[in-house]
Amino acid sequence: MSCVAKICCPHLMRERRGRRTLVPAELPYLYMRYANSSVSNLSVARNWRMRFLGVSETCDLGSLYLRLIEEGHEVRVSVSEPLADGTMRGLVPRTEDWRAELDWVRAGGRGSAILFEAVSEGLGALEDDLRAQGYSVIGGSAFGDRLENDRDFAFGLLEELGFATAPQRRFDDAAAGHAYIAERPHRYALKFHGAGDGSARNFVGVRDDGADVAAVLRAARGASLPPFVLMDFVAGVEMGIGGYFNGARFLRPTCLDWEHKRFFPGDLGELTGEMGTIATYRSNGEFFRQTLERIEPALRAHGHVGYVNLNTIVNESGIFPLEFTCRFGYPGFAVLDPLQTRGWGDLFARMSDPESTYFETSADFSAGVVVTTPPFPYSRKEVEAPVGLPVWIDKKLHAADRAHIHWGEVGMSHDMMVTSGLYGWSAVVTGTGPTVVSAASAAYEHLEALAISDMRYREDIGDKLIRSDLERVQSLGLI
Repeated sequence: MSCVAKICCPHLMRERRGRRTLVPAELPYLYMRYANSSVSNLSVARNWRMRFLGVSETCDLGSLYLRLIEEGHEVRVSVSEPLADGTMRGLVPRTEDWRAELDWVRAGGRGSAILFEAVSEGLGALEDDLRAQGYSVIGGSAFGDRLENDRDFAFGLLEELGFATAPQRRFDDAAAGHAYIAERPHRYALKFHGAGDGSARNFVGVRDDGADVAAVLRAARGASLPPFVLMDFVAGVEMGIGGYFNGARFLRPTCLDWEHKRFFPGDLGELTGEMGTIATYRSNGEFFRQTLERIEPALRAHGHVGYVNLNTIVNESGIFPLEFTCRFGYPGFAVLDPLQTRGWGDLFARMSDPESTYFETSADFSAGVVVTTPPFPYSRKEVEAPVGLPVWIDKKLHAADRAHIHWGEVGMSHDMMVTSGLYGWSAVVTGTGPTVVSAASAAYEHLEALAISDMRYREDIGDKLIRSDLERVQSLGLI
């Protein structure tokens, strides 16, 4: 293995193991999560066979589809992006036309559902239409898509509901934004509207006069930019809260998460989709009451069914929303996976039932480390990078530990797992434990069993939370 980028985290204080015997990742290493699970813990998954139809662009939920297959359910997935054709190829059954499978999923009976991954234009309205036709659809809605993609709309709703919000203004061209900064010098965050432009294009300034953000806009003059907002920078702890909404309410409990968005350790480098996350379902009642609970009536009125996350900044002055995610987030769904004790089939059955109120979870923390390969954090549409690189795994890795490797943009070729896809999201590796330290240590121990040419990951996931942020949030009485 060459060029593995990482950095040691002094707070984890873990001992490195000796050299391990790595072998190609083959099918027997995949479908083993529940090999030693008790039947009582998986009674729904084992005795209630459901059908799930995945509608995707780039097959971001690949490891979730694998989990459903492991639980005994039937899965078929469509992938519309040609450069993602190899993702999960040979691992998850593929359909070229998801509409041709509607009768198949309807015939699956109670709990069977269509799973939508993205919030691209028109998908939410399509989901609403399918629900009106009697299909069970989990993913989003036209309302949820607008919450995520249209920041003006989202913050208008938040202000109506009484949330504290940072001052911000929308612009449609770079010159107008540049002029605004000249008139109102301040530290700003530059955030773009629309699906596909999110965090990878956003820019958080560090200068109090906004000169760095102004320089970004000046360089973009003449280029085609989507609408954007300039938001006053708010200092504090960035944390999110997420939950599964079943059309009537959020299933309890909801989760707290702390993301690590920058490419390099120490929060350096480009903003990426995500490089790692700490999450827990523990002690979030007060934070939920002040955030997601206030949004429940609007989601209910629009028939939303799916995962919803509100990312925020918290400090001594309050809770300041940043943005919504109204879909299954990557790597968020994989980080939550080991904390959801009855599996995805059970959870989806509860999400399809508006009378459901809860689902079973562990009280532990989960640490997720994103493993990437080139061209990440860009795409193969922007940077030429090879796919088809072999994936290797420690042959002595136990089934319980293999469950913590959540495969991303990989597929099978000549009976061997190889890299694939558009972005280089190769895997998410998780670990759990009663503390952030123990969860992160477990994740990095599991990660030692994995090897991919030129793979990169951050080795400081959870470090800042351990050092200061968790204590600060606790002192504010939010958890």
